[in-house]
Order: sequence, then structure tokens, then C-alpha cells
Amino acid sequence: MIRKKTHKELLDKSISCMLSAIEIYNKPNFAYREESFAILAINAWELLLKAYLLKINNYEVTSIFELSPKSKTKRKKQPEQNRCGNPKSISIFKTIEKLQQKNLLSKNLVENLISLIELRDNAIHFIAPQLTKYIQELGFACVKNYITIIKKWELKIDLSKYNFYLMPLAYVDAKIEIESVLTSETKKYLYFIQNKINNKDETDNDFDIAISIDIHFRKDNSFDFIGVKYDEAGVPIFFSEENIRVNFPLGYKDITTKCKERYSDFSQNKNFHKIMSEIKNNNKLHHERKLDPNNKNSQRKSFFNTNIWKELDNHYTKNKIINQNISPNLFN
Repeated sequence: MIRKKTHKELLDKSISCMLSAIEIYNKPNFAYREESFAILAINAWELLLKAYLLKINNYEVTSIFELSPKSKTKRKKQPEQNRCGNPKSISIFKTIEKLQQKNLLSKNLVENLISLIELRDNAIHFIAPQLTKYIQELGFACVKNYITIIKKWELKIDLSKYNFYLMPLAYVDAKIEIESVLTSETKKYLYFIQNKINNKDETDNDFDIAISIDIHFRKDNSFDFIGVKYDEAGVPIFFSEENIRVNFPLGYKDITTKCKERYSDFSQNKNFHKIMSEIKNNNKLHHERKLDPNNKNSQRKSFFNTNIWKELDNHYTKNKIINQNISPNLFN
């Protein structure tokens, strides 16, 4: 009973941490916004991951403690102590590593966490105004991943009681211009994040490294929408013709080029064209757009959703990918 109480306390503290991170981030005037969000959000994730690690280890509290042998001759281990003599818990990196070993964390989720950990660990006092949008994109993904993993792991948290959202900073007046010079440290951080995004797992539709949300103000109306509904019990999603490429970003050439890299037995033959023909009948994966929307006789071009890889994976053999475990020495 006491061990389960520890599990619940970790979950409660995790939720409180994430809500605090969001509340601070959404304040209209807060100079240390991004850094504070990263510190609290990562703390929320660490508590959540440890709570789940505790659960899958039958609530054995030593599963989240740093252990060392009682003596050189004895195999039995005991919790290490921190400076005030209390048991020392494992780091977030070790927690991630243990959960990865059980295939419980996706690559994109881990990369998002590492990106925010890097922001926290560097005590980002050098962040220039241009980085605000980039950090927000990491933040959107962080909150979305947090909610997704709670649902996926079926943790006893009533999400309906909370509002998990970050205010889009794109609402800030675009006429306000801030000029600054990117420091070498800031550039290194940007390259660090960009490298992770460039190597993300395209087949992972549950978790993200970064999410971009752009808001445009227009004088004309937006009532002329294309309606899409995937499920009768689902929420309708509407796409304007201008923004359709956001949801269907891949062209035919993009797919064939990626297939050559992704699959060991790929061949652009009749079988491939047959598969693509079937995919075109699925409006979740395919959208046909006029090259000139205002011309009835305009030529048409096909665009595809990134979920197409799930379908193609059923027909071809993926190349072997070597997964690298996360270690505490990652940033050294």
C-alpha cells in the first residue's frame, strides 16, 4: 500500500509540475519563459517516467534508486545516499535507458526530451529572441507527447480536469521587430536540435520532436474549406486549399527517393505502381490538387500523407537501423 502511495505521489507531482510549466509559459510578460518551461517540464517528465518504472517493477521503490554493493565481498546492494543522507534516485537518463530497454519509449519522444534537457542543462541565458519560436515548437511537442503517453500507458490521471495548452506566440504583433546576433552557443544548440529533427522517425505518428504552429491573419473569409472526417465518432478536421500541403507534404518523387533508402527490396516496378494506385483511393493518405485551383481544366498532382510509410512497410523490407541507447555522457 505504501509503495503504491509513492507511485501516486510521483504522478500527482508530475501533473503539478507540468501545469506550472504551462502556466509560467503562458504568462503575458515573463523574461525567463523558455528556460523555466524547460526546467519544470523536464521535472514533470522525470517524475512521470519514474512513476511508470516503479509500476512495471511491482512498485519496488529500489527500482528508481541508485544502488551500490554493501561491501566489496557482498553482492547485495543498498541505495546510495545524497548529501543529506536520503536515498538517491536515478537520473532521468538512466530512467529513459531502462524504459528503452523494454521498448516503452519511442525515438521521437526521447529526442524531444533530450532537446529540452539540453536547454535546461545549459542554463540558456544566451537565448536570442529568434529562438523563441523554435523552443515553442519543442514545447508543443513536449505537452502533446506527455498527454499521449499518459493515455497510452493508461495511467490513473483524469486529464479532463486540466487544460494542457501553450498560447501561440504567433499572436504577437508581427510589426514588432527585434534584432539580435546569434551567439556561437545558440547556433550550436540550433544545429543540435535540427540534427535530431532531420533524423526523426517518420513512421512514428504518436510522438513528435517538435510541432510547428503558424497563424496567419487574412482579410478574406475562410469558409471555403475541404472537409475531412476519418471516423464517424471522431472530431472533424478542416483543411483550406492553401494549407493542404502541410498535411500531405510528400510528392510522388519524394516517396520513390525515400523508398530506395528505406527498403532493401524496393523496385519501382508494376507492383509498386499497383500499391500506389490503391493508396490513392485512401483519402487519409492521398490528396489530389489542381496546380491552378482557379482553372477547371488545370492539371492535377498527387500529394501524400506521411502515414503512407505504414502502408508501404507492409509490402517491403526495411533496412536495418542501429538504435543507439541514451547515456549520461551524451552531452560531454
